[in-house]
Amino acid sequence: MLTLNSLPASGNKKNRRVGRGAGTRRGTYSGRGIKGQRARSGGKGGLKLRGLKQTFMHVPKFHGMKPRFEAAQVVTLGQLEKIVKAGETVNAEFLLKAGLIERPKARIKVLSRGKITKNITVSVPVSATAKSAIEAAGGSVTA
Repeated sequence: MLTLNSLPASGNKKNRRVGRGAGTRRGTYSGRGIKGQRARSGGKGGLKLRGLKQTFMHVPKFHGMKPRFEAAQVVTLGQLEKIVKAGETVNAEFLLKAGLIERPKARIKVLSRGKITKNITVSVPVSATAKSAIEAAGGSVTA
């Protein structure tokens, strides 16, 4: 069981005293072995020279691999057809209340999957085919 009194006092740990005689366990070569890059002052071979190359290769690259822009939150015409009443205005607040998006300030895009038959006013970005479908149903797009 882990309790406060069973934790080691790591702040009380003393630094290694190396190179203070052959009988001190860290004398002569000071725990560095004989020659080589790792034995030199400031010589670091990195972790892949310690047998960790395979571990590195299995870890994903984090730096520089994220997309430049966050993907837009997608809303389809089929989803709007189920929720919106005729004559209503669709904006970010409406979509948030309906539960179709999670973040109102992030990018939103209405795509033309499904059909729309009601005349609605859409004030969020829409695709070209979705715009033509909304206008064909008697609605309008203001964004």
